[in-house]
Amino acid sequence: MDEKFVSFVVKRYLRFDKEQPFIFLSALLAYLGITVGVMVLIVAMGIMNGFDREFEKKLFTMNYPLTIYPKFLGTIDEKLLHHLEHQFPDMLFSPYISSQVIYKKGEHLEGGVIFGVDFERELRINEVLRKYLKREPKKYEAIVGKELWDTFFLTPNEKIFFIFAKSEPSGFSITPIFKRFKVIGYFRSGLIAYDKAYTYTTLYALRKILHIPKGYSGIHIYTPQPQKDILRIRDSLPQGVGVVGWWQQNGNFFAALKMEKRALFIVLMLIILIASLNIVSSLLMTVMNRRKEIALLLSLGATPKEIKAIFFRLGGIIGGFGILSGVILGLVGIFVLKNFDIVHLPADVYGTSHLPIQLSMIDLFSIIAGAVVIIILSSIYPAKKATQINVVEVLRNE
Repeated sequence: MDEKFVSFVVKRYLRFDKEQPFIFLSALLAYLGITVGVMVLIVAMGIMNGFDREFEKKLFTMNYPLTIYPKFLGTIDEKLLHHLEHQFPDMLFSPYISSQVIYKKGEHLEGGVIFGVDFERELRINEVLRKYLKREPKKYEAIVGKELWDTFFLTPNEKIFFIFAKSEPSGFSITPIFKRFKVIGYFRSGLIAYDKAYTYTTLYALRKILHIPKGYSGIHIYTPQPQKDILRIRDSLPQGVGVVGWWQQNGNFFAALKMEKRALFIVLMLIILIASLNIVSSLLMTVMNRRKEIALLLSLGATPKEIKAIFFRLGGIIGGFGILSGVILGLVGIFVLKNFDIVHLPADVYGTSHLPIQLSMIDLFSIIAGAVVIIILSSIYPAKKATQINVVEVLRNE
């Protein structure tokens, strides 16, 4: 195949033809369509990844990387805690006691979960509490989520009733345990479900209220590699004690996010597919309007392989430059959105006022690969159609 001949004809066909302006216009629309499709797909995937990482970060903090839980009552105690801290010095441990509770102020009632924690240990692994806690609570003091704070119109050091799920006998009846707690402040994780339900107080308070002289409800663990370290922890635990990772506790949520991301990728890839139809129509119009030239080239010695290469290369150039332009514009768009506060989000809804964007290299290469495949498939039929021209009939009639 003569590369110089193919390149010469391709350059000629790419020029603007005053007699056939619609061919050039169709090719231009195909180029713009692919450019816009790739750009939108890159920006959309970046935003989707950004929100995924933002939600993952919130869940990672409020659910903790790993949590040790008892299979039987009283299997987690101070001895097990010290054993784990000695065996895994690279990890951080925070024991806790938890209970379901109802918050009550006046006629307002809200259900939730209260954690009794050792704040010295907890603040080392809980970024949200470390950010908002001005001082450690004492005895019957608590820090609540921002949503509960707003729902009850609380003020600093105001007291509200906590009604616990555990009951105790009172004369001839059983009454729930309730206690007034002083609310010293609030925290904001960015996730409403946690900001409305979670409350933190001292281990002393819950031990006293729930009559738990020793032992814990569980142990929260921080490690930067929870999916790897869960196996190490599991092998060192005694019978009657289990460990669960935050990704296992929220499996359905992340499965839904992954499905949504996949669906968005497919839908936006259809934009590129639709734009590629312009490549097909543009090349077919070129074939139909250049029938005489193609027949003449074939009669003068051009091979069908060279004719096919001409139109295949035409489609590749239009689509290739469209992909390149789309990638450049998409990366520029991500840079602008990431570094300039153009889009402002309500922090109480999304947990952040800035648009979170993070484009992974896997997504970028997937977008480019998908677009390239579509361009190749779009160029095959017109290139094949150009070689099926009947040379004798065309030269006789035209």
